[in-house]
Amino acid sequence: MTQQPWQPWQGSGAPQPWSGPYIPAMLASHADRERAVDVLRAGYGEGRLEQPEFEQRVARAYAARTVGELALLVADLPQGPVPQQTPVTAVPGTFLAAPRPRTNGKAVGSALCGALCLVTFGLTGIPAVVLGHAARSEIRRTGEAGDTLALTGLVLGWLSTAGWAVLFALMIVAAAASA
Repeated sequence: MTQQPWQPWQGSGAPQPWSGPYIPAMLASHADRERAVDVLRAGYGEGRLEQPEFEQRVARAYAARTVGELALLVADLPQGPVPQQTPVTAVPGTFLAAPRPRTNGKAVGSALCGALCLVTFGLTGIPAVVLGHAARSEIRRTGEAGDTLALTGLVLGWLSTAGWAVLFALMIVAAAASA
């Protein structure tokens, strides 16, 4: 069996000088121990420690009384995971989400006016028809979304206009018949 070189975390030999913001003899808190174990886990995950050494250091970290003892356990490790340098590659356009086309505002207005025809007693029927036709021509020209909204406004607007036209025609016929 070959003699392993002395490591500062092994606890024997001369202690190394403390380089952290704390005094080495200061008692360690639970949070200090957990930070040291996190550094050990990162070192183990990166392959810097073998499992028996990792387990031994973790046991010593939980048994450590001072911050200096914890510092010796992690002195030969980077203080956390080392970022991996990977080249940044652009995502191919095939895998990007297709942008949704913008909804035409006139189509929204047409549908709204068409829906309000019943509440406004047909006053919004003609604006629904005008906005619906304008929206459909813009949608064909620009490729915007909202054709269904424009068509809904058109249908409701025409139904309202036709309904009021029939009502007025019946009123005229009734007035002429009673005279």
